[in-house]
Amino acid sequence: MRPCLPPALRRAAVLLIGTLAATIVFADSVRLPAQTPPIYRAECGTCHVAYPPALLPPASWKRLMTGLERHYGTDASLDPATVQQLSGWLQAHGGTGRRIGLDPAPDDRITRTAWFEHKHRGLDAAVWRLAGVKSAANCAACHGGAEQGRFSDHDLRMPAGLPARYQRAFLDD
Repeated sequence: MRPCLPPALRRAAVLLIGTLAATIVFADSVRLPAQTPPIYRAECGTCHVAYPPALLPPASWKRLMTGLERHYGTDASLDPATVQQLSGWLQAHGGTGRRIGLDPAPDDRITRTAWFEHKHRGLDAAVWRLAGVKSAANCAACHGGAEQGRFSDHDLRMPAGLPARYQRAFLDD
């Protein structure tokens, strides 16, 4: 015999399960929006992965775009029209919610967000210094879909030279 739940409780359960499933899927599949301006990939994607804007809140993107002449130790200056276009787009598509939390990332770094640190908790500075990795910001070193904004655990590849003690972290959630 099947237990019968009241309709309101059934709807609430379905909504809760759907929300949880969407959150789990979203957690590792932040992608570049379909309408990503080609100039974003051309300008930002030449030095590093053109990160999906949802990985930082709009306020962080605003600060980053107003300080391009000192972009993490590099002069990444752009002409004012390009800055205006990209800044508006990044802020419009900036992240909100659970992935980035309520507080901005320290120093507006994706690699310092609580979500990033949680997902990479099994790794330490030695991994980031591997010749094939070089820094935590080099997503493509381990994430085969990083250029498309896919960071799913299914697309992981272990970088060359990864010590055995860290290999299990690639299989953990």
